[in-house]
Amino acid sequence: MKAVEIKKGIYWVGAIDYNLRSFHGYTTPRGTTYNAYLVIDEKTALIDTVKAPFSRELLTRISSVINPEKIDYLIANHVEMDHSGSASAVVEQAGDIEVICTAKGKEFLHGHYHDSKEWDIRTVGSEDTLRLGKRTLSFIPAPMLHWPDTMFTYSASARVLFSNDGFGQHIATPRRFCDEAEDWNVFSEAQKYYANILMPYSRMAAKKLDELKDVAVEVVCPSHGVIFREKEDINRIVSLYKSWAAGESKEKAVLVYDTMYNSTEKMARTIEEGLLIEGIDTRIFNLRVSDISDIMSEILDAKAVVVGSSTLNNGPMPSIGGFLTYLKGLRPRGKIGAAFGSYGWGGGAIKAITGELEATGFELPVEGFQTKFVPRSDALDESFELGVQLANHIKMR
Repeated sequence: MKAVEIKKGIYWVGAIDYNLRSFHGYTTPRGTTYNAYLVIDEKTALIDTVKAPFSRELLTRISSVINPEKIDYLIANHVEMDHSGSASAVVEQAGDIEVICTAKGKEFLHGHYHDSKEWDIRTVGSEDTLRLGKRTLSFIPAPMLHWPDTMFTYSASARVLFSNDGFGQHIATPRRFCDEAEDWNVFSEAQKYYANILMPYSRMAAKKLDELKDVAVEVVCPSHGVIFREKEDINRIVSLYKSWAAGESKEKAVLVYDTMYNSTEKMARTIEEGLLIEGIDTRIFNLRVSDISDIMSEILDAKAVVVGSSTLNNGPMPSIGGFLTYLKGLRPRGKIGAAFGSYGWGGGAIKAITGELEATGFELPVEGFQTKFVPRSDALDESFELGVQLANHIKMR
């Protein structure tokens, strides 16, 4: 377990979690990395740590470069335990070490690690710097990207930005750099990461990207996944973040449904036909067999979300209720929506879905449509027309 040199005197010393399959409530079929970075000068700084079970891996990689006892500073960009979980182990190993974080970071460290009351903690803001020798580190507060304590760390001399959760992806790979991991669909994984973690904070992300536009950066070091060092890759990930943060979308619809006896599914497939015949890129998901976090990745850049459900106990299916709650929490902006479904002796699902979409901020240009029991040909014709009408609204936006 050796460190990987990123630039002269700057090393990746993190850990690789090949077995992680769930994180923040969404699936991580490719695992993840917990990235920590060592900056060596006259003084030595460790930027972030790793999840607690991987503390030995962190310390082993550090030891391949320098004795951990020689670490002078631990910079906690973000206190969430996948980044700070080994902080106690590092402090114990290093002994005389100063912890650097935001004021909120100090509060959160005390809330997570009771021994941190005894630590030497310095809080920093945007005007503060940390001189290591020839190299000076500065700090860029980034609250709500995605916790109130979050900050970035920047080395102007090396032009390296340590962006914590910004620009991250959940990929477990021994390849440290984006240009070495072309077969890992890095940018698709970055989209899934943004959709499921950062989308609620898009306004803050847009503001931070604007603040950073004049900062010279040659390497971007996130806290998960691969590192960006090629100009083309940095430009691409920044461009994608600008688009996502601005809520830009494509002529694309995402159809999400659950069905009891396939009646709602028949309607879903017919709505899909109406969208497709009008040239709308359409993705369709049955919640029984689809992962909610993959769905959110598709919704991120879609203009329309269409939700269908059979009626159960005067409301939608439980899976649809969970999906709508998750969707509301992520607060996608600038979307249009519609509801559809089948029912038996009493309805209720369509009304509930419509209400949740409105509460999430969706515009509903087409009235929701429901049919009783198994849809007949006229009901399928109306489903098709619903798809066509939605397609026209998508094109007008």
